Formats: sequence, C-alpha cells, structure tokens
Amino acid sequence: MSRNRIFGMFCAVFGMCVGGVCDVNAQLPPVPAGATAVAQGLFGPRGIKFGPDGDLYVALSGPGGTNSTVEICPQLQVAVAVGGPYTNGNTASIVKVDKRGNMTTVATGFPSGLSKRPDVNGLADIAFLDGELYAVTAGGGCSHGSTLPNMVAKVDAKTGHWTMLANLSEAVAAHPSAVMAPDFEADGVFYSMLADHGKLYTVESNHGQIWSVTPTGQVEMVTDISKAEGHIVPTAAVESEDGFIVGNLGNFPITPDSSILMTLKPRFIDWLLGSIDPWLPEPMNVTGTSSPGLTTVVSMAWGPDGALYVLELSAAPGLPTPGAGKVVRVRGHGMAEDVITGLSVPTGMTFSPDGALYISNWGAADAPVGQILRFNVR
Repeated sequence: MSRNRIFGMFCAVFGMCVGGVCDVNAQLPPVPAGATAVAQGLFGPRGIKFGPDGDLYVALSGPGGTNSTVEICPQLQVAVAVGGPYTNGNTASIVKVDKRGNMTTVATGFPSGLSKRPDVNGLADIAFLDGELYAVTAGGGCSHGSTLPNMVAKVDAKTGHWTMLANLSEAVAAHPSAVMAPDFEADGVFYSMLADHGKLYTVESNHGQIWSVTPTGQVEMVTDISKAEGHIVPTAAVESEDGFIVGNLGNFPITPDSSILMTLKPRFIDWLLGSIDPWLPEPMNVTGTSSPGLTTVVSMAWGPDGALYVLELSAAPGLPTPGAGKVVRVRGHGMAEDVITGLSVPTGMTFSPDGALYISNWGAADAPVGQILRFNVR
C-alpha cells in the first residue's frame, strides 16, 4: 500500500486503544530512558525550532474540527479507502517553551484537518528568517475540508497575529508533479520548512516537490523529486554545499533500510545567477542518492559534531510501531548508527544552541499525549 499519511498512524494501526491513549484524559505516556520532558500533553507536536530569543517554538497539528470536505468540495476529497473525508477546524497553533520550562501560546487559528483513518494534517513546521517567525500548513485547502489554503504564513511572535505570505495550494495546483501519488491530495501535504540563503524552503510529501518562498511572497518550485525518484514521500531537508540533502519517508508497509538521502544542487549557470541575484528562481536537480541504512525519515539536522542526525518515525517492518522510533547518526559516507532508541512515532527534531537534541515524541498520535523531549547527545 502506498501512503504518505504519517500523522495519526499510531491510532490507525492500534485503533486508539493501546495503553489507553485513545482517551483524551488518559495517563501521559512514560518518558523514554535518557530523556527529560520539557513539555507534555500536547496534541500533535510537529516541527520545532529555537527562536532568536532562545525559546523553543513548537508547531501543533490541532485536533481537526467540524467542517467537512463533503460539504465544500466532495470532488477533491481523498477516497474513503485512504481516510476521506476530512473534517477541519482552525485548531492548529504554535506554542513556545521558555528557558524556565513555561509553555505559552504564540499563535492560533491555523487549519487542522482530521481524516477518518484518523490522520491529522495541521500546522507542519516553523522557521525563523532574519529574526521573523514563519509557519507552513499541511491541513489547509478544500481537499482537507478548509476554506483556508495551505500556505506559508508570517507570524508576529509577540502579538500572535499572522498573515498569509504565500498560497501553496494555488502553487501545487498550477504545477502538477510528474508522478501522482495513489493517495493524491489536491492541496498537498507540506511537512517541513527551513530558512536558507534569504528564502524559506518547504518540502511537500504527497506530490514530492520542494518549494521556495521569499520574504516578499514569491513562490517557486525548486524541484520535483517525483520526476527522478517516483512517489517516495520526501519529508525533510538540510542545507549542504550550495544545495540540499533530502530524506524520505517511503511507502507503507514499512521496509527497513529502504529510505534514501538525495543530494539536490542547481546547475552551474543557475547557481551562478542565484549567487548574483538571490531573488531569482533556483531550480535544482537530484544529483545523487545514497542508502546509509535509513527507515521512515521524518527530520534531519546537522549536529554540533558535524555529523548528520536523522529522526526515524518507526524502524520496524509493517506499520508504525510505538517504541520503534529512533535517532541515527550518519558520518561522511558511512552507515547509520543508532544514537537514541525507544521513541514513539516522533515527528520533529532540532538542536539547541547549547548542543542538546530536542524531539517531538508521540507527534503522530491522535490524542493530547505529545511530548517534547531533551537529550544530551555524545
């Protein structure tokens, strides 16, 4: 079965009735060995980033709502066999955890779509560019039951006011991917976002594309990974030598060690023009792939030691398994080595300024049991 739905997969597999997590008032899950929980009881913690103020900002999926795709655009809803229809509400949000461990809400009102599987697509990730906060949504658009499109939004971190900077639903509709996913979602499912060279870059997993957005709202498709690799569900990217390294989730059921790392770089002429004028489009191509033994990649980050750290949703075969998530480290062209194990459907990861590793654990659970964990990595 080919699927890109990683959110809420734990609930889909186990019927929301394992260990009591189907009850919103259930006891919180235990903290994995070696971790410190800096926040618990979150609904769908996804991308996490440290802000210029030193606080940790967290994108939350939200629990969906009551607006149904059936009512506003039944022709765009995903098939019942893969979870349609979605019910949506503006329940996704951004919270932050300060240096003392206090959690406060930064911004609310982002679209959150809950499917019948259930899977939740809400706020996917956040990034800081020139000190300003931006967010990318995955639960917007009519295909997810929302009257708001998928977007990159600019957020005032002090007031919580946000405005749409770029309409991503409109962008993906105007640029169809070379290979259409079996569970195609018209508005796309954006997963991660990073700031690099004065732009925001976001990875869209369902269509298999990477997009750039400038601070003035110019939108460009950087590459269509599906053209080179087919439907492999790219999820995460890190900057690397005038380009990117991109990892992928892969299709379900899970085949261990089947995810790859792709190297993306612009042609020399495109790189040269982009170095002269950073506002020009930057088309990139897949220039190489490697298979260091990765499974279900959902996040990547460069560590203080210069190695690439990779977060895996679940390394077990079949469907995602609680406790089978982990962090691995890839040095140079070597094979992945385990660094942290025992995670449960984790979804996001980042290093703090002091070198500690923070992880969104239980980020794909359809219940308020999400954790932000801190690990000291050596």
